[in-house]
Amino acid sequence: MKQESKVTLTKYAICFGIEALIAFLVIWSKGFFTESTAVNIQILSDAFFVSGVLMTLFAGMLYVSSEGALIGIGFVLRNVALAFVPMGRAKHELYADYRARKLSEAKKRNNSCILVTGLFFLVLGTVFALIWYVKFYNA
Repeated sequence: MKQESKVTLTKYAICFGIEALIAFLVIWSKGFFTESTAVNIQILSDAFFVSGVLMTLFAGMLYVSSEGALIGIGFVLRNVALAFVPMGRAKHELYADYRARKLSEAKKRNNSCILVTGLFFLVLGTVFALIWYVKFYNA
């Protein structure tokens, strides 16, 4: 197997493991084994939905950050910190120069594994919600 394929599979395995851990913690905190079947399906729906939403939102934040949307916040925080440092204003640079430097230093990473596994868990949570709705709603 190619080295690139191994790295990709490792990324997916790590993302899947993190999401499974989040789902397990939700299941464990709600007392999965002490409830009826209907409540257990609701718990499974909650667990997979929560982990899927968290990872999908995390993937979105990584995408927004990699596109440079948060560079302005870093620029402001840097200038606030330099205002309190003696001779810190001597290191001041214009926002355009700061943005160009940060974008040139930024590495483009492939974080699609986070999005794909997040959407997978989100779909699983939706499937369990639909199962509960069809089988147990108004039963």
